[in-house]
Amino acid sequence: MDMKPPNELTASEIVAAVSAGRTTREAVMRACLDRVAAREPQVQAWTILDPERALAAARAADRESRGGPLAGVPFGVKDIIDTEDYPTEWGTPIHRGRRPNRDAACVALTRRAGGMLLGKTVTTEFANLHPGPTRNPRDPARTPGGSSSGSAAAVADHMVPVALGTQTTGSTIRPASFCGVFGYRPTYGEHRLNGVMEASGSLDTLGILARALDDVALWRDVLLGIAPAPIAEPVRAPRIGIYRPSPAWDEVEPATRTLVENAARDLAKAGADVSDVMLPAEFAGLNAAHRWISSFEFARNFTWEIAHHWNEISETLRTGRLADGLSCSFERYVEMKELAASCRSAFDALWQGFDIMLTAAAYGEAPVGGGTFASAPLYMMSTVLHVPSMSLPVFTGPKGMPIGLQILARRHDDRALFGWGRWTYRVLTS
Repeated sequence: MDMKPPNELTASEIVAAVSAGRTTREAVMRACLDRVAAREPQVQAWTILDPERALAAARAADRESRGGPLAGVPFGVKDIIDTEDYPTEWGTPIHRGRRPNRDAACVALTRRAGGMLLGKTVTTEFANLHPGPTRNPRDPARTPGGSSSGSAAAVADHMVPVALGTQTTGSTIRPASFCGVFGYRPTYGEHRLNGVMEASGSLDTLGILARALDDVALWRDVLLGIAPAPIAEPVRAPRIGIYRPSPAWDEVEPATRTLVENAARDLAKAGADVSDVMLPAEFAGLNAAHRWISSFEFARNFTWEIAHHWNEISETLRTGRLADGLSCSFERYVEMKELAASCRSAFDALWQGFDIMLTAAAYGEAPVGGGTFASAPLYMMSTVLHVPSMSLPVFTGPKGMPIGLQILARRHDDRALFGWGRWTYRVLTS
């Protein structure tokens, strides 16, 4: 059987093909760049590219036969993550041409593992509300979601097998759902964010977008600086909780609620023990906690831009996140931090009866237009709770667009999340 075009290979397949001599790093990079050239005018996933630089790096790696767990894998990086060889502009004209002098920790770790940077992907302005130019590769009339817009679109369109995003609200889970790829937000605090623009330090994490679950697990370990371990196969069916927090669940489109509930039924038929998650009353305040914690920190992180470039900040951001942050008192901020900490402790106790919880990854299909955010902030609540989460590309909505199933695990059970995620994905796609 003929091998797939190199740009359609997963990261794990690229490593195997390069190691076996069936292809070269240059051939893989060239195939990815050819795909970018063909599709970028429509998708607009990239903000900064230098094809000759990328090809030269691939040729040099071929000459030196550089190994590593990501040997020969082209990757994209959201443009709030520093790279020494490309500008990092944070999605704003205020920082156009900004040139870091070193790689962010996550980029350095990926290159050390043999990964090959293809370029920088589009982010929303300051990784927040105001969208960039990227369009959904499944339907250019629709949004790819944000704020990791370009990363999700580039992976979905076979421009690169994997790309880095970040998540402070739902910036990995939502675009993964809208574009039909795997999206992973790790347990808060596990990965180093040195060289990554801080939006809200109490909530920020990296995010991985990929077309294969094995690639997510592989890159997660690389970013931790540890030896990659294969996903462990579960020895039993999982205990699953259906996570339907009120009032957020009521905002999910009826068709999406039905998809999640049908998935739970199918997983139960496959042997899973499925039951509802009963959340304490204080969880109703989690969305407010996210709003005030993230806004308070965001507004202070960008004091210089507010003072010197106010008119270059979009009205969307000025009247939204920044208005909230500038109006939030320190007392309210502390109150919300305490509520979040209390909910995390209460949530930890709930895991005695569950291996994973499942819910919607977004309110429904990607909407028409450029708006990157939408209602039903189920990902917002899990972000505040600091638990690892994934969007599994298992659903198709009534308009034929992808919808993700979001699964959660307890804090620091990311490896288990991958195993249960594989079991869930197999059941729902077989």
